[in-house]
Amino acid sequence: MTPSYGGLALEIVVPVFNEEAVLENSITRLFEYLTTELSTTWQITIADNASTDRTPAIAARLSEQLPNVAYRRLEVKGRGLALRDAWSASEAKVLAYLDVDLSTDLAALPPLVAPLLSGHSDISIGTRLGQNSRVSRGPKREFISRSYNLLLRRTLQVRFSDAQCGFKAIRAEVARRLLPYVEDNGWFFDTELLIIAERSGLRIHEIPVDWVDDPDSRVDIRQTALADLRGMARVAGSLLRGVVPVQAIYAELGRRPAAPLHRPSFFGQVLRFGLVGAVSTLAFALLYLMLQGPFGAQEANFLALLLTAVGNTAANRRFTFGITGPGRLFVHQIQGLMVFLLAWAITASSLLTLHLVNADAAPNLELLTLTAANVLATLVRFLLLRLWVFRARRADRAPRRLALGTAAGGLG
Repeated sequence: MTPSYGGLALEIVVPVFNEEAVLENSITRLFEYLTTELSTTWQITIADNASTDRTPAIAARLSEQLPNVAYRRLEVKGRGLALRDAWSASEAKVLAYLDVDLSTDLAALPPLVAPLLSGHSDISIGTRLGQNSRVSRGPKREFISRSYNLLLRRTLQVRFSDAQCGFKAIRAEVARRLLPYVEDNGWFFDTELLIIAERSGLRIHEIPVDWVDDPDSRVDIRQTALADLRGMARVAGSLLRGVVPVQAIYAELGRRPAAPLHRPSFFGQVLRFGLVGAVSTLAFALLYLMLQGPFGAQEANFLALLLTAVGNTAANRRFTFGITGPGRLFVHQIQGLMVFLLAWAITASSLLTLHLVNADAAPNLELLTLTAANVLATLVRFLLLRLWVFRARRADRAPRRLALGTAAGGLG
């Protein structure tokens, strides 16, 4: 039976917390744009999560003065909680959200929601990392954003490019199915939603956006990054344990089939592993030089090796050994981190030996010593990856069938 949406096609939720300085201007701009440019029925909902300034008063006044503008308030802080509350109560066919600073050009809104209104896609997201995206922001935020999304793609093998852009939409029936399994109520909320959606075989549509950084953003980057890393580990564990019923969701809503397995020859593996190793060594060197100043030699070595190890394992999994799809992904990363610990022991001992011989060794000499140690660690890594982590299993030698367990994926 097709659910009734009460004639409302689109509801745009704007989560806010202490936004008295920009709220009125942003909502007015959004209202005027929708009135002029959008022909379908729509509603704006200001979702206030425990603001303590004049935000509630401004939001209430706007909801009284402007048609199709509503106001909801929660007494508990949490952007994800505000979205969950507003989306769960909505009667619209398509649910969307925008950051209140309107950093994303509103011209991207019609192409964001069109594939959802037509039923072509399940979730639609704006991406600042697309080839045709135009983005204006500082190098620090750019580096953090790209690093986070790269880590997300390499560890959880997701295909979407930008998890953090505050410009997303979802079909209401899909939201109702997924929201009970999204645990986070903060900034990781939409990333977790996207991971579960992709693991369940849902279709995620991406559009490049024009985006201008808000210089007055009060997001605590460090705390948000740590919370995101904890969230990634928690979601990976939930998928591994089967807490999220991705197979059942796939059976009901899924569209994306599993890809067949193509394993390269031994010579091909050696060649590809060498290419991945060269890129990883270069990345390690650059990261080490960046981190050595603020952290010190040993700490910089550990952090640089950890970051490159995650990317190295993911790249070798897909590129060198031809393993695609979510099967055993989390197990492979855990095994890869165990190999990383061995590699770290090799490089750390080389650095310790250097400092015993020359206590005042220059950073360039440290880097040279670590690079040589990394060559040895790389050879050890290849043997362990081939013979242990990514060894050919009997089930992998036959073509994969399109089965729910594979297409929907868990990580185990």
